[in-house]
Amino acid sequence: MIIDRECCIGCGQCLPYCPAGAISLAESDVAVIDFDRCVECGVCLRMKVCPQGAIYQQELAWPRVIRSHYSDPTARHPETGLMGRGTMEMKSNDVTGRYRSGEVGFGVELGRPGVSTSMKDVEKVAMALAAVGVEWEVKGNPTTYLMSDRNTGRLREDILEERVLSAIIEFKAPSSKLGEILEALDRVSRDIDTVFSVSMITKVEPDGSIPNVEKAQSMGYKVLPNPKINVGLGRPLFDFTGNGGKS
Repeated sequence: MIIDRECCIGCGQCLPYCPAGAISLAESDVAVIDFDRCVECGVCLRMKVCPQGAIYQQELAWPRVIRSHYSDPTARHPETGLMGRGTMEMKSNDVTGRYRSGEVGFGVELGRPGVSTSMKDVEKVAMALAAVGVEWEVKGNPTTYLMSDRNTGRLREDILEERVLSAIIEFKAPSSKLGEILEALDRVSRDIDTVFSVSMITKVEPDGSIPNVEKAQSMGYKVLPNPKINVGLGRPLFDFTGNGGKS
């Protein structure tokens, strides 16, 4: 985003609308945007708070355009064809069969409004997880598309200096690796300059028990079960009976 300094009257009405804290008043009493911190979310423009119309969207080229892909909820990602930073997650599991018994899925979301994250930090987390050995979510997750090497979790070198409001890393692994994954996340958390949240995704067993919860609790993590219920309107694509093939 750009502010036309000739039009700006320095009223400051746009400042509180920036979720990345990238807008400030300069000594010349006009608003300026920190180009490095701006995540191209477009909020300041969409809210139409500038009485002079001084805010405008410049043409975004690669790699800066990925800031918009991750930060603007109205932007459609060119690789996934979806709006947003991740997949439909566990709430579509009855249809997609992403997560099976004996597996654990994760969604690690780096950054938040007011904090944001660098793609360098996204890479650090991805590499820490790759070292454990995880299976990345490919369909629908833009972060996986940006990996230059999925074996190591490295991202494309030309996007590492970009900053986004938040980014989601999605993956799954055998339940036996749950401890290693949580330990890897704990270690890398000390080496990044942002916050992240962790969603643990698991298929509820027929008896109503939730696998993986006790293991995480035994490691000192507070687990807050938060189910997403699929109402069964989708056509099941997987046979969960164990007989193999599609149902």
